Amino acid sequence: MNEEDAVRSLAALAQALRLRLFRALVVAGPGGLTPSVLADQLNVAGNTLSFHLKELTHSGLVTQERQGRNLIYRASFSTMNELLSYLTENCCEGAACSTTALSLDCGC
Repeated sequence: MNEEDAVRSLAALAQALRLRLFRALVVAGPGGLTPSVLADQLNVAGNTLSFHLKELTHSGLVTQERQGRNLIYRASFSTMNELLSYLTENCCEGAACSTTALSLDCGC
């Protein structure tokens, strides 16, 4: 991931509803969710949801697939992991970081 991609991803997540959408898709896992399920879960209007899903898709954090008459949205775990790697690439002056379930701990 380069700096431009990281900025695009972070900008997409820098809005409360988009962050909630992305987190819901992460929780849903590889199966993804349809817009109607997302709208119900997050209590958001369809046109608002569509706008924010478009922004997340443009950033590469979310993928979209048509299955028959439905669109399925999924978190792009590879892009998410690339972003996390980019953000932590040089932590602690290059010392190796150990990850835990709660945080990154560089021993700093």
